[in-house]
Amino acid sequence: MTRISPRVDIAFKKIFGVEENKDLLISLINSIVSSEDQVSDITLLNPYNAKSFSRDKLSILDIKATNQDGKRFNIEIQISDEADYDKRALYYWAKLYTEQLEVAEDYSTLSKAIGIHILNFTSIPEVDKYHNVFHITEKETGFVYYKDLELHTIELKKFSSNSKEDLSDIVAKVNNALDMWSAFLTRNDLLKEDNLPKKLNSPNLKKAINVLNVMNFTEEERDAYEDHLKWLRIEANTLKKAEAKGIEKGITIGEAKGREEGITIGEEKSILKVARRMLQENTDIKFISSVTGLSAEEILKLKNKL
Repeated sequence: MTRISPRVDIAFKKIFGVEENKDLLISLINSIVSSEDQVSDITLLNPYNAKSFSRDKLSILDIKATNQDGKRFNIEIQISDEADYDKRALYYWAKLYTEQLEVAEDYSTLSKAIGIHILNFTSIPEVDKYHNVFHITEKETGFVYYKDLELHTIELKKFSSNSKEDLSDIVAKVNNALDMWSAFLTRNDLLKEDNLPKKLNSPNLKKAINVLNVMNFTEEERDAYEDHLKWLRIEANTLKKAEAKGIEKGITIGEAKGREEGITIGEEKSILKVARRMLQENTDIKFISSVTGLSAEEILKLKNKL
């Protein structure tokens, strides 16, 4: 079996979603949330259980926890890009928030709920930074009134998408605890428990690397992991295939007398799909134009619709 990837949701939950590794989950949460939401202890609401997941690629293996103050956290690592992921994130936040209210309790018992979405794809191409935090604010003043809602997105491909990077390249990006965990999730293959650079020399990271290295799967878990890993590989190859298809279409377009005469409806849809995919991967607009034959104006319009 190939080296286990912590980006596959089954492995992620087996590392961070068990009682014996609560210290790792606390460290991960604290690397993401603000100082006022730091966690000193947590209770896992849905600890890892091999019987709780399905081999279906759409199974949800999130981690739900509550801290010492009653705040609730939902941490999910998402393998493949899905349409309307923003709506899904809101839906899961709403469930996390409303699940607190028992019969006969009033709204004053509700505590803040924080959704953390670690994504193996680019979801927000308009923003360069890989960690974004969302609240509901007043339109003109930016005042935060609904303080119980908070959503985080962590787009791992913005942290590291180049498989040719070496350890020094990764270390150069590490400036805080979240960078450390992002390095673990994206390039754990470069990390050696007994030989970590100073920036990564953390007891929590050493433990996570050791947990990953000694992780054992049952036969059912192994099969499910391999199924989910296939989707990671498909995701990793999508852009490369899209670019190749786009170049092929671009050549066809270039040989045609004109776009209106040279492109069928099916081809045009394919080109638009390629352009959307490349935008999601934060590809330069000029390059997208050269590959697809679309104008910069057309690409910008497409970008604004994403």
